[in-house]
Amino acid sequence: MPVKRIRNYLDEHGVKYVIEEHPPAYTAQEVAAEAHIPGRHFAKTVAVKVDDRMALAVVPATEQVDLDQLAESVGATRVELANEQEFAERFPGCETGAMPPFGELFEMEVFLSPHLTHADEIAFNAGTHTEVMRLTYGDFIGLVKPAIVNL
Repeated sequence: MPVKRIRNYLDEHGVKYVIEEHPPAYTAQEVAAEAHIPGRHFAKTVAVKVDDRMALAVVPATEQVDLDQLAESVGATRVELANEQEFAERFPGCETGAMPPFGELFEMEVFLSPHLTHADEIAFNAGTHTEVMRLTYGDFIGLVKPAIVNL
């Protein structure tokens, strides 16, 4: 279900992409390894609350979200990780922890680490723990329009 929704979204916007299957993996580093992608080029999507509104923070698999840095970067009073119960309902059909970084699909703002801006393509979970999606960085930025901030 999530992959179909994402595919429809990308197809509607004329974005080319590749979906690759891999053995089940649950951490971003494991997924990157299974998909043969360097961890610094694999985008990990983290659900956060920024002043009580839900948002997505997207960082390389090799990094963690620095909540204080994110708060400072976006001028927020408080930033914290969302708990599973808070974000699960926002991602219908997605497996927990495998959310794709498409804020528009889930009515959420997206904050992107500048460390992910150096590659030609971006790869991320496609809503499951067995599928990775790849698309060009330019298409991703054009479609998602994330705020590129230190996080």
